[in-house]
Parts: sequence; structure tokens; C-alpha cells
Amino acid sequence: MVLIFVVILIALAFEYINGFHDTANSIATVVGTKVLSPRQAVLMSACMNLVGALLGTAVATTIASGLIESRVASQEVLMCALLGAIVWNLITWRAGLPSSSSHALIGGLVGAAIAAAGNFSAIIWSQVDSTHWWLSQGLLWKVIVPMIASPLAGFVLGFFIMSLLYALLRNWKPHTVTKVFGRAQIVSAAGMGLMHGTNDAQKTMGIIALALASGTADGRLTNLPHWLSFLQVAAPEPGKSLAIALWIKVTCALAMAAGTSAGGWRIIRTMGHKMVHLQPVNGYAAEGSSAAIIGLASHFGFPVSTTHNISAAIMGVGAAKRFSALKWTIVERMIWAWLLTIPISGAIAYLLMRLLQMLSHVG
Repeated sequence: MVLIFVVILIALAFEYINGFHDTANSIATVVGTKVLSPRQAVLMSACMNLVGALLGTAVATTIASGLIESRVASQEVLMCALLGAIVWNLITWRAGLPSSSSHALIGGLVGAAIAAAGNFSAIIWSQVDSTHWWLSQGLLWKVIVPMIASPLAGFVLGFFIMSLLYALLRNWKPHTVTKVFGRAQIVSAAGMGLMHGTNDAQKTMGIIALALASGTADGRLTNLPHWLSFLQVAAPEPGKSLAIALWIKVTCALAMAAGTSAGGWRIIRTMGHKMVHLQPVNGYAAEGSSAAIIGLASHFGFPVSTTHNISAAIMGVGAAKRFSALKWTIVERMIWAWLLTIPISGAIAYLLMRLLQMLSHVG
């Protein structure tokens, strides 16, 4: 039972780090355009993350039961998965690279599960639902396809909305555009924070629910005192999804909100200043596009990356002006971080799991 509490604490630590790591991505545009100060943006985002985290559980269900086989979802696997994701998040935060906490966690889960099983059979690669495609499970449909499709959609939508705004506002005075969209961007930034909460916070909810369900299944949570009875989580019936308790939602939401309040200024500088010069109208288009894509993904239970989506939307908005407006050296660094996140976090988690196995054999 002690190990389950350790996993929960590490999961909440991951959620806290996710708060200051990924929230920087969601508020970078509103800070970069100087519509809100960093402190105001962080406070607003923390509140919206808190609300968003309590809306729905589709993404949490995917993490809990749609990526790895339940037979290998031990406390040790979950702990190593979380630690692998945390290490990679801290490395990229230190370097100021806006990498994906979501994909770091998924990579950690995959790497630790492979180490535990000794082969690739622990991974749910593809389970197609021919009737409702969005209910298909597995790494291919829930991670790989959305990982490619959602940034592309963010880029295209950002490019389209910004091009449309250029056409509609061509006769407006620059001062009027800045004034109107300075106010409108507060709304789009709030929406971005809300959607960030609906997707990112749910990933840790899924991990905690999975830890408790696997602990209940092997008898580790028996004989709990009455005041801890809320920790009992029944494993789902065959074909059913794992239920996410209200206390898990609230705890994860608070952890993310606390992390958000810590900010993430290194990544804000990269996103809001270095990649492309932003005006309020650009920020509005980027945030609106990204929030729409993330909201759609959350509805269907796809654990997409806030980082990838807002980055791609910013690139689309910049490209609508002219492709030379983008600082391609920064874009190249970001793309490398995207490509390396799942493999490296997976490798870290794999090595941690193997080390844990060796230590247990020695003991």
C-alpha cells in the first residue's frame, strides 16, 4: 500500500511540473503580445486549468485503459513511467524547449511496460472500432495519429483564421485592431487555459486511477481504515472503462493549478518572443485555433499535446503573414524536441524499470 501512495505523490508531482511546463505554452501568446502581464496570465490560466480539469474524463480513460495491457500496469511500472516523464520535462524546461508533457508521459508508460513484460506484447498497438472510429484504442489511434494530425490541423486552422482576419480587417486602422483584439485575446487565452485543463490534467487522473485499480486487484488496498475508504477503486469489468473518482479529479486539478501559478518563463520567452513576432490579433488567431483543436481532441479522448498545437498554430499564423516571419532555427529546435520526447522519455523509464528489476533480484 505504501508504494501506491508513492505513485500518487509522484503523479501529483508530475502534474505540478506539467502545470508550470505546459501552461507556459498556453499563455505564451497573451504574454508575448503584452495584452496581459505574466502574473495576470498565470493567475487566469491557473483558474481556467482548474475548471477545465473537472470537465469530462475521456482522456483519463484513454490513459488508464487504452495504451498498455492492464496485466503489466503495476505500481512499479507507473512509478518508472512518471519518473521518466518528469526527468525529460525538467531537461526540456531547463533548455527552454516547449516539448510535450503528454507525450513524455505516454513514452514513459510504453518504455516501462516493455521493460516489465520483457517484450512489446504489453503495448496495445491498435484496436479498431469499425462502427465508431473515435472509440478505437491503442497507441496508433490514440497517440500516433493525433500526434501528427492535431499540429497539422492547428497549423492549417491558424493559417486560415489569420488569413481571414487579414482580409476582413484590411481597412481597419492598426490602433483599432490592436485595441479590439487586445480585449478579444483575453477571451481566447482563457479558452486556451480551459482546454489545456480538459486534456492535460486528465492524463494524471488516468495514472492515479490505474494505480488504485491495479492495487485493489492484487489485494494491496485491503484493510484500509474507514477514513481512507475513498481510495478503493474497483477494476473495470471486461469491455468497460475505468471510472475516475471525483477526489482524483479535484486533486489533479489543484496540483496543475498550483504548478501553473509557478509559471514557466523560459518557455514563454521561446514561444511568445523568439519564434515569431506577435500582435494581439495574431495571438487571438493562434489561441482560438489551438483551443478548438484541443477541445475537439478532449471530447473524443485523444491525449494530444498542448505544446504541439499552440506551436503549430503560432507557425500557421506567422506563415499567413509571410513564411520569412518565422524564425526557423527556433522552429527546428522545437521539432527535434517533439520527435525525441516519446523515445527518450520511454528509454529513461525503460532503464529505470530494468534497474528496479535488478535491485529486486539482488535484494
